[in-house]
Amino acid sequence: MSLNETVVTEAILDAYCAKFKSALNLDVAIVGGGPSGLTAARKLAEGGFNVAIFERKLSLGGGMWGGGMTWNMLVVQEESRHLLDEVGVPLREHAPGYLVADAVTAVTVLAARACLAGAKVFNCLSVEDVVLREEDGVKRIAGLVVNSSPVEIAGLHVDPVTVAARYVVEATGHAVEVLKTLTRKNEVKLFTRSGRIEGEQSLWAERAEADTMLNTREVFPGLYVAGMAANAAFGSYRMGPIFGGMLLSGEKVAADIAARLKAERTA
Repeated sequence: MSLNETVVTEAILDAYCAKFKSALNLDVAIVGGGPSGLTAARKLAEGGFNVAIFERKLSLGGGMWGGGMTWNMLVVQEESRHLLDEVGVPLREHAPGYLVADAVTAVTVLAARACLAGAKVFNCLSVEDVVLREEDGVKRIAGLVVNSSPVEIAGLHVDPVTVAARYVVEATGHAVEVLKTLTRKNEVKLFTRSGRIEGEQSLWAERAEADTMLNTREVFPGLYVAGMAANAAFGSYRMGPIFGGMLLSGEKVAADIAARLKAERTA
């Protein structure tokens, strides 16, 4: 078989443009492709929603790849076991309630299952701003402003493009990049105690895991926080290389947003 290089280029261009065009008006845009983002994307896509992940880095997975201190194994609790069982990640019980998974297997399977469910993934795309609108006198998030990560890294003055989204999930982990941009550029109040980002506290795994679920919620109209970003936004602890709360957070945010979208469509 002979190969024509320009046909290869055309195939890539046509397919990517079609995928990006299908993401211009999303039900849910997820910023960050870590464990909570991947789980939320899979659940929402399985529910028939138009969902996309925007990941700044080349690879998905967030902090999962390295396990703990580059020892690429990770721990989840029994309560979150079903989320890895559903996608076929093998688990081994280390002690009652403590399950161990290979980090590389977990990341690759979670990512594959999200994509196969219909979630669109745009890696090497950075979210540099949000789109604001006003509904009934209340400002809300209405989309994202995205640019090529290499453009951002190089510091080039190149304008971004936008995508619309009914809901956005901030899943950038410790960095809470979307919230920082939102509060830095706009006179707005978050749904936190102070109206600002409360900030992450030091490591306390048991409290952090419980608080992750409590803090997985809407933090500003149209904007939800999930995973470690939830604790950083609402002021709780970090948990280290334990990922059950991250997975459960993704499941919860997907369920909460799906319920709202369904209610809006039947109103």
